[in-house]
Amino acid sequence: MTATYTFDIFSSLDGFGSYNEHGDWGGYWGKQGPELEAHRCAVYGARQRMVFGANTYREFIEMLGPGAPDAGSDDWIARMKRLPTTVVSSTLTAPLDWPDADVASGDAVDVVARLKEESPVPLRSHGSLSLNRALMAAGLVDRVALTIFPVITGQTGTEPILAGAADFDLELLESRTLDGRTMELVYRPTLHG
Repeated sequence: MTATYTFDIFSSLDGFGSYNEHGDWGGYWGKQGPELEAHRCAVYGARQRMVFGANTYREFIEMLGPGAPDAGSDDWIARMKRLPTTVVSSTLTAPLDWPDADVASGDAVDVVARLKEESPVPLRSHGSLSLNRALMAAGLVDRVALTIFPVITGQTGTEPILAGAADFDLELLESRTLDGRTMELVYRPTLHG
């Protein structure tokens, strides 16, 4: 049996995953709320294995690692950090400064294909944009969980989440509104054409 792989991503309405240093939005673009936190806690309370690319791992260590300001201030992030994690990288070496993390070197498509075959639990990646675009193109992403925050970041947005991705048809599997303003849409992607 093959493990399910979910690409989990936050976005502004105009498709950006983050904003530049001149944006004064604050975390979650300042739109977090109790329903979002409870939902994320439930998602990250389930048994699963996290998969990160090297760049996302480095960003998470900077933001969430030991000594980082407000590290672990959100319960769901603390839960994510406790999950077993694989970091796909040709530059990092073990041991990593992340609980229960290992490094898998090699081509990301090969690494994740092997993980999908061997993992007894579902796989999830939060962020890791270029890694997940490559995995989507290879047909390894089973679900895209897109959380859209009610903001447009036309002036401060950086990192378009799907820039350079292949063309996909999306089948809507789930949708929910959190805190009366934030949307989560879960899709099954299929390469178009």
